[in-house]
Order: sequence, then structure tokens, then C-alpha cells
Amino acid sequence: MADLFDSPDSGAAGRKTAGHEAPRPLADRLRPQSLSEVIGQEHVLSPEGPLGAMLAAGSLSSLILWGPPGVGKTTIARLLADQTEMAFVQISAIFTGVPELRKVFESAKIRRGNGQGTLLFVDEIHRFNKAQQDGFLPWMEDGTILLVGATTENPSFELNAALLSRSQVIVLERLSLADLERMSQRAERELGRALPLSGEARDAMLEMADGDGRALLNLIEQVAAWKIAQPLSRDELSKRLMRRAARYDKSGDEHYNLISALHKSVRGSDPDAALYWYARMLEGGEDPRFLARRFTRMAVEDIGLADPQAQSVCLDAWNTYERLGSPEGELALANAVVYLALAPKSNGVYVAYKAARVLAKETGSQMPPRHILNAPTKLMKEIGYGTGYNYDHDAEDGFSGQDYFPEGMTRPVLYNPPERGFERELKKRIDYFAKLRQRRQGG
Repeated sequence: MADLFDSPDSGAAGRKTAGHEAPRPLADRLRPQSLSEVIGQEHVLSPEGPLGAMLAAGSLSSLILWGPPGVGKTTIARLLADQTEMAFVQISAIFTGVPELRKVFESAKIRRGNGQGTLLFVDEIHRFNKAQQDGFLPWMEDGTILLVGATTENPSFELNAALLSRSQVIVLERLSLADLERMSQRAERELGRALPLSGEARDAMLEMADGDGRALLNLIEQVAAWKIAQPLSRDELSKRLMRRAARYDKSGDEHYNLISALHKSVRGSDPDAALYWYARMLEGGEDPRFLARRFTRMAVEDIGLADPQAQSVCLDAWNTYERLGSPEGELALANAVVYLALAPKSNGVYVAYKAARVLAKETGSQMPPRHILNAPTKLMKEIGYGTGYNYDHDAEDGFSGQDYFPEGMTRPVLYNPPERGFERELKKRIDYFAKLRQRRQGG
């Protein structure tokens, strides 16, 4: 028992001599040894893909690997270094400062002098600020390093234009269920036994990983360690394992992706898809007030006067949420999103409003016609303000047909309602007043 209290060094030495090593995690044991062993990402690694084509031509450029967690960014970078016989250096933007970067660049410079290139892999590269990102540029330009950055965030928003212009962005995709199943089979071969799961439980485990290979291997390692006699059912597995939290950043790229999907599902009159994306955002922790505001915007922008009630439905649902709170109030918002999806769609007023803004900019200094200007003073009356104005309530049908645009300006047509929903009635009114106007102005 005395050796349990030895110093760490002596203990480690004892373990090595006795041949006892700490068990390696399954993810480490299954790390691919060549690019052909990488599961998923065939769209970039195949001979026709961007990375496959670069390697075949022997002209690997600096890269930004953009994709969700657990899809192989680090593995691909390491294997690219192996295949090009470059030194692989890995740093994280979270833990690396300017002094450490200087050391990395100096070491790469020495290697270059000795005839070897350096592939510098920067994990979470989007966490470097602008000045730090600029610091890579001279070393990339003179060939001291070949930069491979990894990010889960949209490079268009998070990385400098100068850095992006010197790199090729490679988009990696979340692993499909088929990819995860292949990974499970590879893990079972490594473990030497099948996982104690029924077919439905196995499917549930793959779903729990949510496209993340690293998360799947961690789940498999847990399942493989259980001492059980019979394969577990789906329900039994769910009691033992927690589902991986869905990837969602309320201020990041996923937020914009999901709200875009929700908005376009409503615009596309698909209540099932709209409810799904609404639920996805709630599960990710989105503030229901943000969604209530967005629903109201949808009512104004995509439905408009085709269903004038849509805006009131959204405002009522928003008010109900404020009174009830969560989770009961979220059902009121669900009612609103279904109503919006099934409402007739029109952007007629939206298009007219934008056209009116453009026209207002172009003609912003033109005066209104004098006949519709008030004349509270004698001078104004003398110069013609209000002269010739026809009071519409005194006219036949309550419509005078006068021109209200600036004098000399060709009358534009800004609002052209589609014949959908309530706007069918509005179009009839527009056509009716157009005929009256033509008749009265002509007379």
C-alpha cells in the first residue's frame, strides 16, 4: 500500500514499468489515420471536392473549416498536415495570447529555414479579435505558416475580410444518421462486442447525438460500460441517458438560421413547419417576446391587408403571453403562428411602401399642389393657397377625383393589391376610384 502515497513522478514511472496505462477514450482510439477513414464530409474530401482537388494538385491553401461541433474539423486538419508532411501545431484562440503566438511564429520560421512547413490549426479562430487576426497575415503571405482555422460561427460575420480573402472557406456538415450508424459500427468493432440496445434504442441514441460524432462516441462509451443482461428498450435508454442539448446561440448564427426558417415557413403557408421551428427556438431558450415581435412583423410584412385581422391576432397573443407568462402563454403564440401560416399572403403594401420611399427621396423638394394647401393668412390666399380645392364630402359619391401629387409630377401607381384575401375587395375599390377619377378629371 505504501506506493499509493509515492510522488506523482515515481507513481507514473511505476505504472509505466508495470505496463499499466490509463485507458484511452474511445474517441481517441477511433481517430482516423487517413482522410479516407473520415466519416462524413464526402462533399469536401472526395476527389471532386475542394480539399480532394487541392491535395491532388499538391496546392493546399490556407483554410477556414466552418461547421458544427463534432464533425471532424480537428481531425481533418491533422490529417492534412500528415498528408502534406507539414508540422502540425494546434492552438486555441480561447487560451492563446500574443506572447504565445509570437513563439509559434518564430518556431515556424525556424522550421521553414530547415525545409519544413507548418500547418497551424487554430481552434475557435473567431474568438481572436481583429488585431490578433491581422497578426496572422504576414506569416501567411510569406509562407511561414499554412493557416487552418476552425469555427462554429459564420465566418462572414466573425472573421476579418483580409483573413477571409487569403483563405478558402470549407463548410462541414453535421453528421447524418447514416454517418453516425457507420461510426457506431466502427466503435463496436473496436470494443469487440455489440451495444446492448434494441433497434429502437439504437436509433434513439443516434438521435441523441444530434449530428455530433464526438457526442455519439461519448454516449457509446457510457452504454458499453453498463453491465446488463438484456438489450435496453428506447424508454429504458432514455431514463439512463440525457439527450444532448440542441445547439443554439441566441446571439449567434443558429439564431438567425432558425428565425429565417420560421419566417419562411410562415410565408410558405406551412403551419407544421412553422410550429416545428417555433418549438426548436423555444427548446433552445429563445425569449418568447422576441418571437411575438417577429410574428407581428410577419403579419405586417407578409400578410398585410390580405387579412387585416392577422396583426390583431399577433398583438393579442403577445398580450396574452405577457399576462400568462411561460409556459401557458407560449400556446397563445403557437395559435398566432398557425393563424399566420394559413392566412392569405400579400406584400402589396410592403412593396408600395418601399416604392413610395424611393419616390419620396427622388422628389423630396417638390411642393404639394396649391389647391390642397391651407390658407390661414391673407397673403397665402392671395398667392393661391387653397384655390380650387374641392371638398370631397360635397362631391358626388364623396369623391372629387382631384390630383394630390405635386404639380407637374406624373401620377405613379404604388399600391397594386393582389387578388387574394381581403385585398380582392381593396382592388375593386382602387379600380372603382380610378374610373371615377378618370371620368371627373376628363370632365
